[in-house]
Amino acid sequence: MTTRRDILLASAALPLMGGAVAVAGGAQAGGAAPAPAVVSGVRRPALDRLPQRIAFGSCAEGAVPQPIWEAVLAADPDLFIFLGDNIYGDTREPAVLSAKYAQFAAQPGFKRLRDRVPVLATWDDHDYGEDDAGADYPMKEVSQRIFCDFWGEPADSPRRTRDGIYDAVEFSAGGRRLQLLLPDLRFNRTPIRMLDLGGKKYDDWTAELERAGRPVPGPYERNPDPAATMLGERQWQWLESQLARPADLRILASSLQVVADFPGWEAWINYAEDHQRLLQALRDRRADGLFCISGDTHYAEASVLRTNAPYPLWDFTSSGLTETWPVLPPNARRVGESFREPNFGLLQLDWSDPAAVRVTAQVRDVAGAVRIEQRLDTRDLRVVR
Repeated sequence: MTTRRDILLASAALPLMGGAVAVAGGAQAGGAAPAPAVVSGVRRPALDRLPQRIAFGSCAEGAVPQPIWEAVLAADPDLFIFLGDNIYGDTREPAVLSAKYAQFAAQPGFKRLRDRVPVLATWDDHDYGEDDAGADYPMKEVSQRIFCDFWGEPADSPRRTRDGIYDAVEFSAGGRRLQLLLPDLRFNRTPIRMLDLGGKKYDDWTAELERAGRPVPGPYERNPDPAATMLGERQWQWLESQLARPADLRILASSLQVVADFPGWEAWINYAEDHQRLLQALRDRRADGLFCISGDTHYAEASVLRTNAPYPLWDFTSSGLTETWPVLPPNARRVGESFREPNFGLLQLDWSDPAAVRVTAQVRDVAGAVRIEQRLDTRDLRVVR
């Protein structure tokens, strides 16, 4: 199976990706006890204050410099959300995965962020453990523990014992509430479905599309099987119960794009039942005021779903903090232009109006310049009663 990482390596887009890291005591067999826990030292956010500036990003290769942190810190966020591929573990060796976390923790920019800005995190495939991995990844429980240790989850955190690291965080002050939802799209995910390329190799197939001047999707397609899922039933019940809770503003912090219609890579759209169930859950629970942020793609863009949605469903994708992608996949729901250089996202939340929250969503480059911007008002994000 051709993976995103295969294509990057073949195109030499990231010559340092996959670089070796030192592992104390040597590599250990898969399933063996990992090296001593690596702890990032990040601070948890205070929940009795409403954030006004939330930065977010994904896809940070630890073997290369990470200059993006200077611009992130200059934006003065009061919270940073890591959306996955926070490291590139790509291993079944616990000691290697721990060493990759240690490599990331040693990045000077990350250390400055950790010391100044509270942090929340979820994972995607590379920090889960393997490229495009799902429920069949054999060391997912070990990876779950390593993740929770690194990101400072308390010993009694439900993220340590659930079927995945999904979580909800609520900020509340002055009678207003912000709900952050961090689903886990790996732990329970059923196998992804491959496109029929007519017997051609993926590289040959994409070369034909490029010569024809057509968009180049990835090798995956929608799975119409109603049993196919990313979340699993237990996580779905949790998410639906969270959407029933009151909130003035909700942010679904997804490791994968939620709204993009057919990038051909991993996305919510590949799992037809999950995609439709999310829209129906917003309707049934009257979950007003939700938009999405996402990562994974190695490019940034804004997308919106207006048709057959309970209200316009926005998705702001920021990727990567270090990674870029050589071609632009198709997305009929893209708004404006994409941005294919290192970037981070910034959400500016205006709580001054008691009747609504105004949001300015931006993508900024390594110099801090705004490359994508969209304004939202929660009065426009309401289920029709």
